[in-house]
Amino acid sequence: MPDLLHRPFGSHGKVHDITPASAGWRYVGFGLYRLRPGERVAEATGEREVILVMVEGKARIEGAGQDWGELGERMDVFDKTPPHCLYLPNGSDWTAEATTDCTIAVCSAPGKGGHPARRIGPDGITLTSRGKGNNTRHINNIAMEAEDYCDSLLVTEVFTPDGNWSSYPSHRHDEDDYPRITYLEETYYHRLNPKDGFGIQRVYTDDRQLDETMAVHDGDVVCVPRGHHPCGAPYGFEMYYLNVMAGPLRKWRFVPAPEVEWIMTRDG
Repeated sequence: MPDLLHRPFGSHGKVHDITPASAGWRYVGFGLYRLRPGERVAEATGEREVILVMVEGKARIEGAGQDWGELGERMDVFDKTPPHCLYLPNGSDWTAEATTDCTIAVCSAPGKGGHPARRIGPDGITLTSRGKGNNTRHINNIAMEAEDYCDSLLVTEVFTPDGNWSSYPSHRHDEDDYPRITYLEETYYHRLNPKDGFGIQRVYTDDRQLDETMAVHDGDVVCVPRGHHPCGAPYGFEMYYLNVMAGPLRKWRFVPAPEVEWIMTRDG
């Protein structure tokens, strides 16, 4: 079975460390720290650009030769308020010192030195609804195509109400054939409310050579190397995920699964 589902390494410190080498692909990296007040972490971006996302809690952050002060405001991700984030180009160093219990996501992709370090959010990030009926979800775009902050990274948050689907109708972005479709690797960092709940994510190709259905729990990460990748939130359990995408072209173009293309035609 493909190694798509990643459980956290415990509940403290660096609990996720997904690299292109470990994932068996070329672009996306994802790390996650869970820190207590006073704890400090430091990393170098190397040849990669990074977006630090304050998923929960607060930390003082220095990076790219600047003191960015205390970042973070949202103490519970399901408050759905816009996150505080920091973009750091390749060739940078950064440190973070937790001022409260906090969760910091480290989203990375190849950098080209094309953009300076900058704060992203909470100003300019607005929770937006997408879809209809049981396909309704709510989105905080951090650095998607319209936000020209990055060389490679595409980053967004999605909140899926209980009983609803998201990343649906099923679609794929696994070919480098712009403008029809773009090749984008993708990670999903999942959270559930209540925490003891579960969600469902399927990853499958049209020919079913890849066809995996996974129960995801609070804190899990799913890697999507190719294929369609819908998510379902059972009744009673709200789902959050942080998406990181990157590929050779920083554009999001996808093709729907044949069996659901009629839904996209009907719903627009």
